[in-house]
Amino acid sequence: MQFSLWKQIKKRLRRAKRPILSLGCWAALAAAIWNVPAVADGAPQHPAGRDASGTAAVIESIADSNVPHEVYVRRIYICGEETERLGTMTSRKVIGLLRSHPEWSAEIDQDGAVRIVERIEDLADTCRGQVYIGLDKQGNVALFAGPPKREKVIRTFFQIDIQYMESSLPKDRVDRLIEGIRINDIDEYNSVLSTYSDYALEHSEKVMKPAD
Repeated sequence: MQFSLWKQIKKRLRRAKRPILSLGCWAALAAAIWNVPAVADGAPQHPAGRDASGTAAVIESIADSNVPHEVYVRRIYICGEETERLGTMTSRKVIGLLRSHPEWSAEIDQDGAVRIVERIEDLADTCRGQVYIGLDKQGNVALFAGPPKREKVIRTFFQIDIQYMESSLPKDRVDRLIEGIRINDIDEYNSVLSTYSDYALEHSEKVMKPAD
């Protein structure tokens, strides 16, 4: 039906011997037939302050705007998160801030506020000394909120080869992981994971694989 309508329009244009339509007119005509909104050349893809997500989209949407923006940063840690209001900033300052931190992501909410997300490989202050690394019921090394017996898993890492670990480590080291190892800082976190990753199921299979 749409194809037939398109042919009729072309016939009428030829009969009228009108000049060739410009690219913009063809776009408008196509939009009318297929119900696709035509976009004028140079029109912004992301209206300033509305529904722009992704750092590049945010920068594009506010580049020509003089409207001040409320700026918030949400810091997401290995364990825990926090949100801080950075204050009211001009578009220029917001753009400068985002460009100086390419690892951040950002979006603009319906109120025109810029919301930044920063991911940090560390423990939030509220988690220090409150989290444990231990074993869940499936034999996975995991990060727990509180001792493992409470079963409040925050993050799961890898599955342990229990038999391989028990044959390689002193009993107290095995028992310590089962009971849960309290984590106070990022160095301790990395050290514990590094120690027990040697007994990960995938790793142990490679170690114990007989030579050809």
